[in-house]
Amino acid sequence: MNPVYKKVPVSVHKRNPISESPIIIQHIDEVWNHKSPLFPSDLYERAHARFWVDYVAKQSADVKREGGQPVQGIKVLDSWASTAAMKVRIALAEKGIEYESMEEDLPHKSPLLLEMNPVHKRIPVLIHNGKPICESMIIVEYIDEVWNDRSPLLPSDVQERTRARFWVHLIDKKIYSLIRRLVWSPSSDNKKAAAEDLIEFFKVIEGELGDKPYFGGEGFGFVDVALVPFYGYFHTYETFGNFRFARECPKLVEWGKRCLQKESVSKNLPDPYKAYEFVLEHRKKLGIE
Repeated sequence: MNPVYKKVPVSVHKRNPISESPIIIQHIDEVWNHKSPLFPSDLYERAHARFWVDYVAKQSADVKREGGQPVQGIKVLDSWASTAAMKVRIALAEKGIEYESMEEDLPHKSPLLLEMNPVHKRIPVLIHNGKPICESMIIVEYIDEVWNDRSPLLPSDVQERTRARFWVHLIDKKIYSLIRRLVWSPSSDNKKAAAEDLIEFFKVIEGELGDKPYFGGEGFGFVDVALVPFYGYFHTYETFGNFRFARECPKLVEWGKRCLQKESVSKNLPDPYKAYEFVLEHRKKLGIE
């Protein structure tokens, strides 16, 4: 029932497993939405609640380890090289929403960023009518709910929507630590093991894609938004890990090429070689050789 994490809790509803407690709670609230609502009906308040649920879950894990239609009041605290910020930009582009991008100098965080995201103090932050929404995929879900009349990202079916959230949760939970070991570790001794673990992770993701054009089926959606920014860094991962995605995960490479045919993706992903140079430059600044 939970072959990915292999841990409790797992909710089994109509023989369909749902894993990870925050996702299970949201599924329960959506299926039995006629009684005792757990999430607020207001979209901003709902996004705000999701942020704090996500924050508490992450803090708990740390303890255990030790051109579209103009819309008024949309700003994104942004960084061109950030995969997290790319997710937000892609979602806005899919919806055809114009916005003001405010590029952050991350070593010198702006007063606005510190004011709008006092908890994590990091990008991206979506500011909608003066109210901040933080954490990339919480922002993406907020965008999907506010502008729900066009280009839906989450499936309408509750089970499929829950399944999409599970895979996004897995991507966010696993991928950054794997990339950190491969790209940002000062030691070269563990590069081979880090590369093998990253490949294994992407093969699991490729298994979920299967023969579908996109993770949700025929249409570009929530899981695609969560994963495709990393495609812009495939060249970087290959170079540091001495492997080739085309050989290890060919279906995922074809999926990435398919996504790049969408303007919302191609305009928001960095050039692979520019991304690689950015990583090299940043490693030098951090004193990593």
